[in-house]
Amino acid sequence: MNTLYISDLDGTLLQKDATCSPFTIQTINALVEQGIHFTYATARSIVTAAKVTQGLQLRDPVIVHNGTFLRDPQTGDLVSAIFFGPEFRTVLEDLLQNHIYPIVYSLDQGEEKYRYWVEKMSPGMARFLSTRDNDPRDTPVHCAQDLFQGDPYYITCIDAPEKLRPFQDKYAHLLHPIFYQEIYSGDLWLELMPKTASKSAAALALKKRLGCDRLVVFGDGKNDIDLFRIADEAYAVANAGPELKALATATIDANHQDAVANWLLANI
Repeated sequence: MNTLYISDLDGTLLQKDATCSPFTIQTINALVEQGIHFTYATARSIVTAAKVTQGLQLRDPVIVHNGTFLRDPQTGDLVSAIFFGPEFRTVLEDLLQNHIYPIVYSLDQGEEKYRYWVEKMSPGMARFLSTRDNDPRDTPVHCAQDLFQGDPYYITCIDAPEKLRPFQDKYAHLLHPIFYQEIYSGDLWLELMPKTASKSAAALALKKRLGCDRLVVFGDGKNDIDLFRIADEAYAVANAGPELKALATATIDANHQDAVANWLLANI
C-alpha cells in the first residue's frame, strides 16, 4: 500500500528554535531515498520554509501558505495555486475601515510579494516583519491602494484579539479563516485564505497526484485540524493543543524530541 506522509513544520517537525535537527534530516532523507512519499504542510511560504528545512532532500511537492500553493521543494516552482476572487476587495476594504492593516500576499508576474502599510503597522506585525530581514518578497507601501496590487492569495492580520475575532466568523462563508496564537511570539493572528484553500484540500490533491492509497499526518496546531479530519492516521505531538489531540490517532513525543522522525523509524 502506497502511503503519503505529511508533517506540519513549526511545533511539529521543527525544533523549538525553528530548525530541523541533524537526526531528523538524516532520517527523513534516508527514507525518501528508499522511496517513501514524505512532505510538509505549513503556513510558511516556500522562502522561509526552505530556510528552516535546509538539508532535507524532499522530492514530492510541498504544501505552503496553509494549502494555497503547492511548490516544488527543490526549484521552488509553482505546481498549483489558489487565488482570491472578487471577494478580496470587499474584505480588504472592510478590514481597513475597521483599522486592521494586514499583510497582503500576492503574485506579481510570477514572483511572490507581501505588502503592508508601513505607517499603520501594529506592534505584532512589526515584530513579525523584523524576523524577515532581506526577504526578497518584502514590499512596504505607504497608502491603502497599493495593498490591492498583484494577484492576491493570502491575508495575515496581527492585532488585538477583540479586533480580529469578529472577522473570523464574519467571512467564514466567503473565505477560509484561521484565528490562533502564533507559536513563537504569542501574538494573535487571523489568516484569511480563499475558501477552497486548506491543508486538507492540498493534501488530498497531492495524494491523488502521487497515486497514494493512504494519508498519514503529523501536527500540533489549529491549522492542522482539517488535515487531521481527512487523514487515515493522524499523530499529534506531545506539545499539541487538546483540540488537536482529541482528533488524533495517538499522541507521540514532543517536537524537540524528534517525534516525527522517531515515529517514521519505528513504523516504516
